[in-house]
Amino acid sequence: MKTIRKIMTLAMAVAMSSGISACRQAGQGAQKAEGNDTKTLVAYFSATGTTARVAQRIANETGGELHEIAPAEPYTAADLDWHDEQSRSTVEMKDPKSRPAIKADSLDMAAYDVVYIGYPIWWGVAPRVINTFIESHDLKGKRIVPFATSGGSGVDESVDALKASYPELDIEKGRLMND
Repeated sequence: MKTIRKIMTLAMAVAMSSGISACRQAGQGAQKAEGNDTKTLVAYFSATGTTARVAQRIANETGGELHEIAPAEPYTAADLDWHDEQSRSTVEMKDPKSRPAIKADSLDMAAYDVVYIGYPIWWGVAPRVINTFIESHDLKGKRIVPFATSGGSGVDESVDALKASYPELDIEKGRLMND
């Protein structure tokens, strides 16, 4: 049992390291292509802290500025109970047009060339608050690098949904990251 646990821990560490390395390479690739003046933003939504920790690591590795996508009304544990058909997260995710309000920010998107957008995967896609963020900021011409956290889902479906919703944006292949 201890051997299996050690192998699982090592596998998770390698996967995490690979994901951060891939994010760092994406940021460095942008800097090489555009010169050293590239400004990076790491914007994230985190309901439980997992995505926040990953975002912090990505910001540290890329030299990016960290920005929390904060809902105007924070989610409670009851709001996040996906087993409850009446929970806030379930109601939002069942309505593709739902756009939960976010706290006002003073981001000047013109200052950034690369925007990492991080989120936990809910119902196979990004939480609706991510749509609110994207629709609240002019991201045209920005290189968008999604990253997600999940206990069991992959990232591809969520990135495909974002690309379908925002075909005018340069959304790259996403990365699934672990805490």
